Amino acid sequence: MKRRDFLKGAAVAAAGAAAAACGVKGIKGGHGGDADSLARADSVSAAREARMPRAYQPVTGSRMKLSWEPYELQLSHPFGVSGNTRTTTPDVQVKIEYDGFTGYGEASMPPYLGHTTESICAFLANVKLGQFSDPFRIEEIMDYVNSLSKGDAPAKAAVDMALHDLFGKLLCQPLWRIWGQDPDKTPVTSYTIGIDTPEVMSAKTVEAADRFKLLKVKVGTPNDKSRISAVRSVSDLPIIVDANQGWSDRMEALSEIYWLKEHGVVMVEQPFPVGRIEDTAWLKERSPLPIFADESVQGMADLRNCRGAFNGVNIKLMKCGGLLKARQMMSYARAVGMKVMLGCMTETSCAVSAAAQLSSGVDFADLDGNLLISNDPFEGVLVKDGRITLNNLPGLGLSIKK
Repeated sequence: MKRRDFLKGAAVAAAGAAAAACGVKGIKGGHGGDADSLARADSVSAAREARMPRAYQPVTGSRMKLSWEPYELQLSHPFGVSGNTRTTTPDVQVKIEYDGFTGYGEASMPPYLGHTTESICAFLANVKLGQFSDPFRIEEIMDYVNSLSKGDAPAKAAVDMALHDLFGKLLCQPLWRIWGQDPDKTPVTSYTIGIDTPEVMSAKTVEAADRFKLLKVKVGTPNDKSRISAVRSVSDLPIIVDANQGWSDRMEALSEIYWLKEHGVVMVEQPFPVGRIEDTAWLKERSPLPIFADESVQGMADLRNCRGAFNGVNIKLMKCGGLLKARQMMSYARAVGMKVMLGCMTETSCAVSAAAQLSSGVDFADLDGNLLISNDPFEGVLVKDGRITLNNLPGLGLSIKK
């Protein structure tokens, strides 16, 4: 089946179901018309209630149907980080159908996570959602999904976000509104400049500088300073640097951070390899810039273990396993005084829009993965004047490109 057919197959039926669930309820009354009917209403609240969308109730006998399809993300430019450069990212598109509604999710697999299309599909084949008749019981369903293995976070994230998309569509509301988020408080998102020659990095910066207010530059090689200088030669935007575990000597790292601060850098992400927590804590105590964890923190257990070693954490759905886990990690990080960043992998607008539903409650956002690819099948969250802009569509706020 073609990818567009996979996505659109349920979209037509879902549109009709959504219109029925979210439509205006007719006002019953005499022959006098709507005005007379309102006049005869027992109270203002009764009249208002008559106009409310119907409260969705799970349909007796209905069961959720999970399906998926491999999909390769095509990067607009070669993407380099400390350790590798790639032009594509494997991905699996997921959907959950229920009573004419469809929720969408995805699993993206950058190399360092160690997952493959085959492993993701094998996990999804073991997920039996047909045993559940109530799609609102997301925590119960995800407890079951999480119990199927100790890993497979991207696959679990795909199921989680599809359930949340379905949940919002059944309630006819975007998730950010259901969760009480303020769309006027969404942060700017950084735009990522991958490792390349100074000339190419300079050109990429020029391309992005008029659309974004914050840059994220990949470092972690012996030529970091020349690359930062190349970016600085064409833009004075604030910069986040991400070493992707690429630094090794803590004194050299500290010296470089002082140099970076002088050149407009505002935050450093994952300076050392995952196992070097003591070195990271040492650096954090001396650094003039905040140090954020990325690869060191996959889920809640890692976040607890890294407490005190970092100033903040980059939470990604593909690492932690979905929106439920991300919300738990955000609450814990806040409780222990850590700052929060929402990040992403190379993803479509599906996963990026899912993470964006939480964005008004974070300090930093790096939600640009959909902007780095050339074959995004969805439209969702937008970036306007550098800021994440949420829409009013239900669930994740997605529409399928024609």
